[in-house]
Amino acid sequence: MKELDYYSIGTRIRKYRKAQGITQEQLAEMVGISIPHMSHIETGNTKLSLSVLVQIAEALSVQTDALIYDQPIVNNSVIKQEISELIDKCNNQQSKIIVETVKNMKITLDKYY
Repeated sequence: MKELDYYSIGTRIRKYRKAQGITQEQLAEMVGISIPHMSHIETGNTKLSLSVLVQIAEALSVQTDALIYDQPIVNNSVIKQEISELIDKCNNQQSKIIVETVKNMKITLDKYY
């Protein structure tokens, strides 16, 4: 079994935290750990427990796999909300074009992936 890379896990935690505009202090408070402990987690200087990993993932609204493995996160509810907000800002013609474009992209993705 492959050893966990705590430095990479910490780096991914920091990346998702910053992407959401959450400070290290805020995330530590959300998870119920000290700020120095959160800092040590993000720098890979300490191992984190499974329960803390799960709490961090929940606080960042990401799956634990996204923190453990180097893979993009797809949060469909967030994506659907973004698309909905975008379409709300469009007129009917623009909305139709967006829908047709997405349909064609999906057909292409299914064909090649």
